[in-house]
Amino acid sequence: MTDISQPKFLGAQSALPQTPEEAQLDYVPNPRPDTLYLARFAVPEFTSLCPVTAQPDFAHLVIDYAPDSTIVESKSLKLFLGSFRNHAAFHEDCTVGIGQRLFAEMKPHWLRIGGYWYPRGGIPIDVFWQSGEPPKGLWLPDQGVQAYRGRG
Repeated sequence: MTDISQPKFLGAQSALPQTPEEAQLDYVPNPRPDTLYLARFAVPEFTSLCPVTAQPDFAHLVIDYAPDSTIVESKSLKLFLGSFRNHAAFHEDCTVGIGQRLFAEMKPHWLRIGGYWYPRGGIPIDVFWQSGEPPKGLWLPDQGVQAYRGRG
């Protein structure tokens, strides 16, 4: 996590981190800290590698969170998520790990992530994690990603 007063990546040319562990996330002050609201990031082209075969895996991620005092800066999030391109991990590890890291560092009121993974070996895997019960009064729209239906 970087200093919230000086985002490291915004407005600068930035190389893609080689690993998720080396990636740094920037957080900036929430412009509406006294308002309960939901922010969403949709990542329809997320990629990682299978830890057994090293073949590429693809997912559509949806990250919803209710910010507290900070929000995640989107360019640093893009670089963090891009660092998974050469990262070998199972779908569950990628999805839950992303959610837990964002929650631990940003400390939002609430966070959920849906990982809608495209099939490999004939089986699509969807992975969901949330930090706990959503705050009372928070509007939770459907994540909008349909279950995989193949060609039917």
